[in-house]
Parts: sequence; C-alpha cells; structure tokens
Amino acid sequence: MKKRIFITATNTDIGKTYTTKLILKEFASRNIRVGVIKLIETGVVNGFAPDGSELLACVKELNDEFKNITTKDIVPIVYELPAAPFVASNNTPLDFKKLNLAVGKIENLCDVLIIEGAGGLYVPVDGNTMMIDLIKYFKATALLVTHCSLGCINDTLLSSKALLDKEIRHSIAFNCRNNDESFEEISAPYFTKIGFEVLKVDENIDTICDVLYNQ
Repeated sequence: MKKRIFITATNTDIGKTYTTKLILKEFASRNIRVGVIKLIETGVVNGFAPDGSELLACVKELNDEFKNITTKDIVPIVYELPAAPFVASNNTPLDFKKLNLAVGKIENLCDVLIIEGAGGLYVPVDGNTMMIDLIKYFKATALLVTHCSLGCINDTLLSSKALLDKEIRHSIAFNCRNNDESFEEISAPYFTKIGFEVLKVDENIDTICDVLYNQ
C-alpha cells in the first residue's frame, strides 16, 4: 500500500481543496509521484464536480500519468444535493467496492495518495458510516485543516479529540484567511500556552508535508 494522507477539516468550507492542492505541489516539488482522489462530492450539478475538477487539473500538471484520468475517476461517488452524503443519497448504503476500485486505480499512478474528505469528521455518509470512519478504513494518516477565526480553539480541540479517540494519527494545519487578522491576539495565545504547535497552510506547507510523510 502506498502512503495515504486523508485531508479532513473542522467543518465545510474550511479550505480542504486549497490545502490539498498545496500539498500535491509540495510533494511533487520533491520529485514524489502524487495522486489525489475525493471519495464523495455533493452539490454536483449536471455532472460538474467543482472540487474534483480543481483537483484533477492540479494533479495533471504534476503527474503525467494522470493524462487519461477523468473527473469520474477522481470523484467516484457524486450527489446533486449539497448536503451530507446521508441526506444527499437518501441514506443509500455506501458502495465500498466502488471506492476501493477507484482508490486502487489512482494509487497505481502515484507514490503518495492524497484523499480528500467531504465536510467535517462527523458528517454522516450513510446509516452506519461517518466521514471519520473512512480515514481508518483506508488506513490513512489524517491532516485536520482548521480555521483561524473566533471559535477555532473549540473546533480544533474537539476535532483533534475525535481523531485521538479513534486512534488516528494526525497533524493539524491552520488555514488563515485575509480576514483572520485577529488570530494572533484572540486564539494563538491559548495554543502557545498549552504547547500546541501552530502550523499555517500558507506559511508552513513544507513542514506540514514533512510531518505527514513521516507519520
């Protein structure tokens, strides 16, 4: 099995796809064959998967072996309704065989596979599966992408505890945006006090990749 890194987040719209692309580029700059897959995407209208299309365009620039790969390969399961997969699929049981085949096909083309999740850790996928369960199922290391706005202490620690409770190896990256100037004053002092290393997506992607690769 190749190295697998699962990109998850404290919630939706935190920056998983943005972070995933930076990680792909960083590993590729080290002459590592990269690959990517987004297992499930919702909000797919008329067959257009926004996240999957972004990821495919990015990986094609970095790995020539993806020249014949399509968005359907990158995103094996799609739903139209922009909701949790449980809701968007009307509680259709997750097709693990389809996911396994898709992961196997992409993994043949790379040495490091980046798997992007959907939403946060406790997004229901079907009646028996949460997004966090897929990290363990695919035996992946996790990167928890968190935000830098007010509330990030609670969101980060809760999600980290969920991963620890499931005994999932993980790292944490802060995706600070332009309107998050208050982070250093409002939230960073607490992380400093407890000895929590703050790695920022835009500033520390090389260190983040080092940690993930060696976990």
